[in-house]
Amino acid sequence: MSELFDDLRQGLQEAIDHEKGTGPAKVRTYTIEPVKKLSHCEIKKIRNKVGMTQKTFADCMGVSCKTVEAWERGSTHPTGPACRLLWILSTGDISTLKFISQ
Repeated sequence: MSELFDDLRQGLQEAIDHEKGTGPAKVRTYTIEPVKKLSHCEIKKIRNKVGMTQKTFADCMGVSCKTVEAWERGSTHPTGPACRLLWILSTGDISTLKFISQ
């Protein structure tokens, strides 16, 4: 499992122990960085990096092909979860993400 999952599982066990009176309470804080707004050039570069057509990329992102086209033209910008996923793709190891072609 991931380090974050292991930390969360351990924290839950510590909370249970504390509630039962068998252990001390500990505090852990996780920070989620704000998402950087990506330029239209960066979005196209991300799509090319993962080796997808606009249609396939749109399917993966859960948006229409027209939306991906608009992002890459710069006429609109991704928001919410799409923006977060693009940020993850731009900074993370894309080999850990799986896409099943239909």
